Amino acid sequence: MSSVSAHVAHALSAHLDHVFGVMGNGNAHFLDAVERHPSMSFTAVRHEAGGVVAADAHHRASGRLAAATATYGAGFTNTLTALAEAVQARVPLVLVAGDEPTIGRRPWDVDQIALASAVGARTFTVGRTDVAATTVLAVEHALARRTAAVLAIPYDVAALEAGEPEDAPPLRLPAPLAPAGEFAAHAVAELARALAGARRPFLLAGRGAWLSGASEALGELAAATGAITASTALGRGLFPDARFDLGVAGGFGAPRAMELVREADVAVVFGASLNQFTMRFGELFAPGTRIVQVDVAATATHPHVGDYLRGDAAIVARALVAELAATGAAGSGWRESIAVESLRTQEPGADAAAGGLADDGRLDPRTVAARIAELLPEDRVVVSDGGHFIGWANMYWPVASPDRMIMVGTAFQSIGLGFPSVPGAAVARHESTIVLTTGDGGGLMAMADLESAVRTAGGRGLAVVWNDAAYGAEVNLYGLKGLAEGPMLIPEADFAQAARAFGAEGVVVRELADLEALAEWAARPARERPFLLLDCRISGLVIAPYQREIIRVNS
Repeated sequence: MSSVSAHVAHALSAHLDHVFGVMGNGNAHFLDAVERHPSMSFTAVRHEAGGVVAADAHHRASGRLAAATATYGAGFTNTLTALAEAVQARVPLVLVAGDEPTIGRRPWDVDQIALASAVGARTFTVGRTDVAATTVLAVEHALARRTAAVLAIPYDVAALEAGEPEDAPPLRLPAPLAPAGEFAAHAVAELARALAGARRPFLLAGRGAWLSGASEALGELAAATGAITASTALGRGLFPDARFDLGVAGGFGAPRAMELVREADVAVVFGASLNQFTMRFGELFAPGTRIVQVDVAATATHPHVGDYLRGDAAIVARALVAELAATGAAGSGWRESIAVESLRTQEPGADAAAGGLADDGRLDPRTVAARIAELLPEDRVVVSDGGHFIGWANMYWPVASPDRMIMVGTAFQSIGLGFPSVPGAAVARHESTIVLTTGDGGGLMAMADLESAVRTAGGRGLAVVWNDAAYGAEVNLYGLKGLAEGPMLIPEADFAQAARAFGAEGVVVRELADLEALAEWAARPARERPFLLLDCRISGLVIAPYQREIIRVNS
């Protein structure tokens, strides 16, 4: 005989093998079942938000579903910011949470269904006789809608005997959206004609294209049309031929590369929402560029889009390649006429001081980022907290594919989710170095899960803390407007010392020569080195280009 909680673990085991979270009264029986299950593993974090973040990062790094778990009441409310981020970022995960008993709410219980609904997450509550079916519904919902689902176990149900576990019903997931019908066929043919007639074709791809597996098809389309390519921040490395790729488009892009984008006469966007940062607040494309968007959303997602073709990025890209081949279209030759690689190179900036120091005597973050890029292991996954500093890793640390640059927090404009991202990525990518980039504000907020990062990543883990003793984004936006800066400042914290307390190697970086500690660390086998934290004392005077765009728009 098995309990309801054991049935939940058994049903989940058909679809995932890892759970992250914090144990409490409401999920103790569930975690007991996970620990005893032969195909499931549990990684403890130190804050309930961290469990959701780790499950989120695990999916972004691997494409596999993971679960988070928390107890009821205060444990559940601690997950809400991370849960909202997963919903906003369209990351599928399942949060298994304890809940109030079926006989009624106790003084310490809250309306968890309402709270989850408020951040966009649907709740599925298991009973004694419907565990497998309800669990599968939660998994289906998470995967089909690319969102977070809450699987609630009432306190007085968790340990009830439920008989022998049964095989869960199979998942029923929608097929990729293919353009169908006369109008869709005409739209594909018309777009193929536009690309064939373009003198300067440009292809832009985002995370949706990566999720659809469109990389190969988009590479063929770029070759067939002679298009120059670029990706969004969440789609980097998607195009297989780097010779003709400008890297990341938008505020993280190299200035000369973004100038070239404005020369395009036809631009086709695959699987990208065209948010304000990718679009450079409306200035990515020139007014005369014909912009076509291919996506699964109901309608175009930016007012500059002139034509919209609804469909899966890979399916549409393959259809366009076939149409171009059938008509005998030749490539434009534009990309062969441009030295693309020289355009995507990020320079520290003409105003960067010699020796790497800014005018206030603290490190220029651009020179720090450029030097770290030279020293990082090539096989790396970069996980990023939110804050002003996100520009530095995105501009200077290239990665091989979209699942190797993970930004947890940016969709919901949150900070403090960086350190717990490390366990999720570390479990998902056993062979890679996990590199965290975080600010001092978000780092202090997530300090409990510095321990989790050190424990799970070990010698494969590295954290770069951009320590400017301030909430830099707020100083840049509101301090420059004359608002009082006192609430925007942070007493300088010694992250290196904190890291040592958790068994890591901590290094305070005050000059570029201090980064030799990273060179020495990288040269050692991972099994012989500890987690490394670089506490980089940077200047707040240097503002990232993407932040300058925000300042311009809000001024």
